[in-house]
Amino acid sequence: MQVTIAFNVFGVGLVQRMPRCRRGYIHVVNNDFTSWQMYAIGGSGDPTINSQGNRYSAPGDPSAKEVTKRVDTDEKDWTDWNWRTDGDIMVNGAYFVPSGAGVMTQYVKASSVEPKSATLVEQLTSNAGVFGETR
Repeated sequence: MQVTIAFNVFGVGLVQRMPRCRRGYIHVVNNDFTSWQMYAIGGSGDPTINSQGNRYSAPGDPSAKEVTKRVDTDEKDWTDWNWRTDGDIMVNGAYFVPSGAGVMTQYVKASSVEPKSATLVEQLTSNAGVFGETR
């Protein structure tokens, strides 16, 4: 399975699973993640996750700064999973724990659109959400 998650706003009050990936190839590109309560991107079952051009603004809680979470899996098992951050902006202490190969060929199936600079995320997501609602 190949999935692209692009141009979304994941705002205050969301807890986790933005997305939650199991197997497959996931391209997370040019999204705005703000103040999640547990983690932003989670996975199990060896998914390939390619995070490009996103803005991750961590919550104030010092125990929730990590963007990523490998769900119900020992570190010895997930260190080979291909998860990478490329061109993402980390705000307020947010951090992404990469794993696996850093070689671009590993991420070909998890690449669907050319990412724009993360500095443009606010513009790229300006029309995300319910029509007529303000963010």
